[in-house]
Amino acid sequence: MAKKESTFVNMVLTLFLVCGIAAGALGYIYTITKEPIETAKKDFLYKQINVVVPGADQGEIGEPIEKEGLKFYVVKDNSGQVIGTAVESFTESGFSGRFDIIVGFDQDGKILDSNVLTHKETPGLGDKMSKDVAPWNEQFKEKDPASYKLIVKKDGGDVDAITAATISSRGYCDALQKAYDGYMKFKNEGGIK
Repeated sequence: MAKKESTFVNMVLTLFLVCGIAAGALGYIYTITKEPIETAKKDFLYKQINVVVPGADQGEIGEPIEKEGLKFYVVKDNSGQVIGTAVESFTESGFSGRFDIIVGFDQDGKILDSNVLTHKETPGLGDKMSKDVAPWNEQFKEKDPASYKLIVKKDGGDVDAITAATISSRGYCDALQKAYDGYMKFKNEGGIK
């Protein structure tokens, strides 16, 4: 077989061919994995809603209602009674930037429970805000943010910060406060039916 001469045109054509095959392969992989990834994300979210609103898996979780960057999921039991509302909230104030949490509220606005959905906080420090790692966020259960100051004690609030992760703790409190304020506005506007 004769050796092709290395010309600029040959090199460009070869590069386009290799890039085209790679792009096609990536597109194909994306197409076949898109649906399973979306299903896994939805399953994870529904499991977390059940964590923050106990009994959600026995009832009906409403479609998300999005307002001001927050998502609200009204949870009803089998008889149609509201048992709680899960709120997806976020903060940009984490040590490593943005993280997302989910908070469950009862009809009166008390926190049923809360947990982290996504974060990039430091392993062994800031990641202790997740239930999978440590029980730190248990301190928020049954608290009423109307009277319980969602600020770390170091800043004059009621929250015990995670040791050596005060910035992550402040961020979590910020996301909780944002969820509470949004929930109360959503409730007062008649969003819970």
